[in-house]
Amino acid sequence: MPENTPENPASHADVRPLDPRTLRGLAHPLRMRLLAALREDGPATASGLAARLGESSGATSYHLRQLAAYGFVADDPDRGTGRERWWKAVHRGSRVDSIDEFLHHPDPEVRGAAATFFYEHAAVHAEQVTTWLGTMHEWPQEWQSAWDLSDFTIRLTPQMAEELTGRVHDLIQSYRDRLPEPTDEAARVRIHLHAFPRRAD
Repeated sequence: MPENTPENPASHADVRPLDPRTLRGLAHPLRMRLLAALREDGPATASGLAARLGESSGATSYHLRQLAAYGFVADDPDRGTGRERWWKAVHRGSRVDSIDEFLHHPDPEVRGAAATFFYEHAAVHAEQVTTWLGTMHEWPQEWQSAWDLSDFTIRLTPQMAEELTGRVHDLIQSYRDRLPEPTDEAARVRIHLHAFPRRAD
């Protein structure tokens, strides 16, 4: 999803909508991590990704080929030699246009893939926050003062919750191209948005 995130109401040509077939092809923890690495860090080889993710090159090679079969990754013709195959992400992100389509799909394999997909996203979010908390002392003071870990509880209807999520997504998108070129004081910033109802009891 990411936008490797489960749902993003913003429409972008380079963000791929998922359908039941492609969701089943993507919903594997290692495949999701491989695709996220290629999207965030750029093209890489299977062996390079294996070293980065702590996996065997055989496993990364196999799952990269599976991702290619579903159209998520492709060969990078500008890199590599006959001995090394470089891979790149085809799209900047993925999105789910209708979560209901997957959670209530008649095929149990699609419902299982949806569960894997969403739980893996939640696990990655938790891992990224934990990594930041353990390493933020290594960053300049300006970044140590600029981060945020907040939560809010407000009373909303489903329609209001959907509106709020859309407005937050639009606000984030408005910042995407404000720094078209890297600068010394800029960094890639991960933004997680979780919005869900809770029972009063």
